[in-house]
Amino acid sequence: MAQASGTVELLSFRRTFALLIILVVVPSAGLSGFGVLAIINERAAVEKRLEGVWSGRLGRVASALEASLDEAQVQADQPFRVTSADGETLTDVGFALKDTQIETSDPRLKAALGSLAPELTMLPERPIFFSVSAPQGSFVVVALRQNGAVVGARVAPAALQRLLELASKAAMPEGESAHFELKPVKREVAEGLVGRIVLGVADVREAALGDRELASLVLPSPLQDFRLAAVPSGGEDPVIVASARNRTVYGILLGVFYLTLIIGVVLTGRSLYREARLSRLKTDFVSLVSHELRTPLTSIRMFIETLALGRVQSKEDTQQVLDMLSKETVRLSAMIEGVLDWARIESGRKRFEFKPTEVTELIDAAVAAFKTQRVGASMALRVDLAPSLPQVDVDRDAMAGALLNLLNNAFKYTGDDKRITVRARHDARGAVAIDIADNGVGIPRSERRRVFERFYRVDNLLTRQTEGSGLGLSIAQRLAHGHGGKITVESEVGRGSTFTLHLPASKGTARP
Repeated sequence: MAQASGTVELLSFRRTFALLIILVVVPSAGLSGFGVLAIINERAAVEKRLEGVWSGRLGRVASALEASLDEAQVQADQPFRVTSADGETLTDVGFALKDTQIETSDPRLKAALGSLAPELTMLPERPIFFSVSAPQGSFVVVALRQNGAVVGARVAPAALQRLLELASKAAMPEGESAHFELKPVKREVAEGLVGRIVLGVADVREAALGDRELASLVLPSPLQDFRLAAVPSGGEDPVIVASARNRTVYGILLGVFYLTLIIGVVLTGRSLYREARLSRLKTDFVSLVSHELRTPLTSIRMFIETLALGRVQSKEDTQQVLDMLSKETVRLSAMIEGVLDWARIESGRKRFEFKPTEVTELIDAAVAAFKTQRVGASMALRVDLAPSLPQVDVDRDAMAGALLNLLNNAFKYTGDDKRITVRARHDARGAVAIDIADNGVGIPRSERRRVFERFYRVDNLLTRQTEGSGLGLSIAQRLAHGHGGKITVESEVGRGSTFTLHLPASKGTARP
């Protein structure tokens, strides 16, 4: 019945834990997946956010640049020259339109303006800044029609960049590691498949080797051949910095989430397991105690019935039956007292009266009680006490009971040739160590830690044939802990075990 109950409780625990995994871990894993995707896509998200921020700034800079050009002063006399509002010269190479022909010292500018010659004749009689683009390059020029002739000049790239820097001061917040650049808009159309492939490779190469752009804006007409670009400066890419920082934060948060989830699942699983195990222990306890109490009660009832029915005739037989009754009564009382002690310890109602006690007195009390319980038993009991042992602060009755449990354990799990040794000595830490050694069956290494668990008994032939509730060692260990000590075990299968009770020395005594 106990085995079936334990199996049912184990299956119930497994079902509950599986339900916990499904209801908690699976949705959490999905949420974590979204977190991982967010980390992966963080760079694209940062690029999008920065592009939105810089696009607004680019619009303000473009308007400021256009206003700076409108404020420029034009000197139409030879040589044609344009100056900014602060007096700096903006132009470098001049040109003139005569008889539909462009006259200039720069052949690239001449080639770029050649296709616009008919349109230049329709310019108004005021300065116009516009852009021209050709395979030879892209330029910003200024021109005006005066007395039927068209004159103008190219705006120097350095002067244009200076105007751009002045225009960007109002739009650029302090501390930003970026600057603005004017770049030509590529409008080349490659002919043929090979030309398109070459143009694509060139664009990829430029994107990989050139400066990264945070955002760009094509300037409105008549400067539509140029675009305004925001480019990082100082060697740090804001996209990389921001995305790396955000990924670090997301990674830490995701790690904390996973850690919290794992800790929660582990703690919940342990709690469920402890509850299932406690339920099984309670069932085993009721079954085991019922079985253990039934044996002496059956013997007592049998002896009483024998006396009641008058089956014992002689006085000697009557005395023998009465002795057996007394023995079984003592045995039953010891079992009940052990259960009550365990219940008091488990509930925290066990109270100790600590007094400085001689180790010899403590051992003598335990050995005397043990011999009383084992009167007539065949065994060799030896007591070996080291000299000058310090006193220990203990509850004499409680600690003598712990030693008695260790002695009874050594007696029960030893064969017919019982040899038990009690040794008291100084241990390495200045405390007192009391050894209870036997020549019994021993304990396998894998089960040594479990022998102090409630109701646990090593499964072998001798233990199955030996009465016991599995509480003796558990009670002894709890009593030792209550006195600031502990019980350790050394054992070898087939050669016996040694249980050692470690007790701290009394503060009023010192190790010699």
